[in-house]
Amino acid sequence: MSRGFVKEEDQEEPPFIPPRAALPNGVINYVTPAGYQDLIKERELLESKLSGLKMEDGKEKRHARAILSGRRNLLNERITSARILKPSHQPQDEARFGAKVKFVILTGNQKGLINEFQLVGVDEADIKEHKIAFVAPIARALTGKKVGEITEITMAGEKQQMEILSIFYSSD
Repeated sequence: MSRGFVKEEDQEEPPFIPPRAALPNGVINYVTPAGYQDLIKERELLESKLSGLKMEDGKEKRHARAILSGRRNLLNERITSARILKPSHQPQDEARFGAKVKFVILTGNQKGLINEFQLVGVDEADIKEHKIAFVAPIARALTGKKVGEITEITMAGEKQQMEILSIFYSSD
């Protein structure tokens, strides 16, 4: 049937499915063991919501199902591409994936500020929990450094130096 004979109110907009956290092209999808378990739990929750959809309106139900299915598909891509890196397998004296790194800013308007972040996968990153993605500029500046080393990063248009104070890896 031609679209010209379809009522305007019957035409459904495709749902917007927000993308997952950005993973640059060609970058391996590293995750910590805990991060991988979180992805599995998220999938179980989405599948539970999908199977429990109870709506009278068919249009609303189709829309909700499309959004949940789309989110599950994106999540499944991440789970399939995930490569688990155990923090205990990293060099313990260097800031690497999975490490909690404490550092002090030595220059700029935040001089003296002490921060601590864990370097994690893109789906695990949560600034409120002090977890940053391993692809973030600050994480890249810290990676490979040892306690006492100084690294540089450009923040807010100015170069700032940071000194590594401690590196800690939790058990897997």
